[in-house]
Amino acid sequence: MEYILIFISAIFVNNIVLSQFLGICPFLGVSKKIDTALGMSAAVAFVLTMATIVTFLIQRYVLDAFDLGYLQTITFILVIAALVQMVEIILKKVSPSLYQALGVFLPLITTNCCVLGVAILVIQKDYDLLTGVVYAFSTALGFGLALTIFAGIREQLSLVNIPKGLQGTPITLITAGLLAMAFMGFSGVVKI
Repeated sequence: MEYILIFISAIFVNNIVLSQFLGICPFLGVSKKIDTALGMSAAVAFVLTMATIVTFLIQRYVLDAFDLGYLQTITFILVIAALVQMVEIILKKVSPSLYQALGVFLPLITTNCCVLGVAILVIQKDYDLLTGVVYAFSTALGFGLALTIFAGIREQLSLVNIPKGLQGTPITLITAGLLAMAFMGFSGVVKI
């Protein structure tokens, strides 16, 4: 039951983008087309889940064991950077079109505070490995859901007449704010 609560909470109630405001850069940057949003969601899900596993093991068996907790942030950043490089190499070989579509945003996963934030939150919440992986994967699904919904809305907005003063960034930020308010409606569903 605990895993189901974590799953629902991470996706809807405490959505990493819309409630905790982590991962805003790719949320705004890669959300113009649903295809690129889905590709970015998959890449972030892979990196987020793998980074959580690796950083958890490093934290427990290296940093905590040798009392090197002060190296947590730099260690986690290096692990995330290495994983993103691995994803970039794989995407370049497997799906060159997606690699081109993601462009500069793929290396930005390295600095995506969502990935680092989840890795640190798993340690701060004192989750075990399985619970941490469930939380990380659920958070990645929540990120993907928010990104895909936002991309769909932005595709629809490109088809309508928007007043000149609201075109571009203003309507994007207004839409993001409305989507965040919509997700606030889930706040009473699960209490963790």
